[in-house]
Amino acid sequence: MKKNIFFLILSFFLINLSVSKEYEKKVYLWKDIKGMETEIRDTILYFFPCASENSSAQKKPCVIICPGGSYHHLGLKSEGFSTARWFNSIGMNAFVLQYRVAYNCHHYPQQLQDIQMAIAHVRENAGSYGIDKDKVGAIGFSAGGHLVTMSGEFSARNTLEAIGVHTEESLRPNFVMPIYPVVSMQDDIAHRWSRRNLLGHRKYTQELKDEFSMENTDNIPDDMPPVFLLACEDDPVVLYENSVRLDKAFLQRGTEHIFVSYKEGGHGFGMMPKSKIMVNHHWNDEKLLPWLKKIGVFVQNRNIL
Repeated sequence: MKKNIFFLILSFFLINLSVSKEYEKKVYLWKDIKGMETEIRDTILYFFPCASENSSAQKKPCVIICPGGSYHHLGLKSEGFSTARWFNSIGMNAFVLQYRVAYNCHHYPQQLQDIQMAIAHVRENAGSYGIDKDKVGAIGFSAGGHLVTMSGEFSARNTLEAIGVHTEESLRPNFVMPIYPVVSMQDDIAHRWSRRNLLGHRKYTQELKDEFSMENTDNIPDDMPPVFLLACEDDPVVLYENSVRLDKAFLQRGTEHIFVSYKEGGHGFGMMPKSKIMVNHHWNDEKLLPWLKKIGVFVQNRNIL
């Protein structure tokens, strides 16, 4: 088991080392924030602007992308940069968030701080990015799926105030898209490595597990953003039951959402064009794109690059 984990982590690092510079800008979100000097290089926002034939004055929707990696490491290329390129192709600006993880000894609330800081930064600078601040979404894969769901469910839990960061902007994403997400912290279906990396080495009381289980209906607010949820029944990493329970919780709370399910597809495919599920189903074009149109986020004039 340890050998398999070692090779998994090594493969993520080798893939990310091979990434060419495709982004326009790197933003160090904690730069110039007092008390956060040691955090600067662990939290980076990569900006992928959309090339469009439309007027540059037109405000575009955008998405913040949170790669997975069990809250331990990040698949920046496979689940981050490739996803940014697809959103660019449909006329949306994209940001890939390199958030703090356990590999560098970071645990909650630091991951939530990072995505809340990213949302605040994007909205505060919407004019310079050419972004519609009322159409800021978040998509996450695996543990990143837990993070973006948490950003919606915990949007009223301002984690920035405690570190002296003040913003007038809403920390609530306008729509969220958890893809084969880690959902539960409960013993029967939890992805325990993600749980340990998120919460650290502490006593996992029932109260703590309930607090960070996204399927807990007590966590889902009345203003939960619309949700696009996707998972595969044969997922060998995060049990499919995670998404089933999240779907049931959203139904119970009356949350606007869609649950897209495939019998086969596995885990970790992101939006890599050659992955089996993309070849067979093109889930982003066939399912996600119509949903973005339905909820009024998508820019209608699609521009394929």
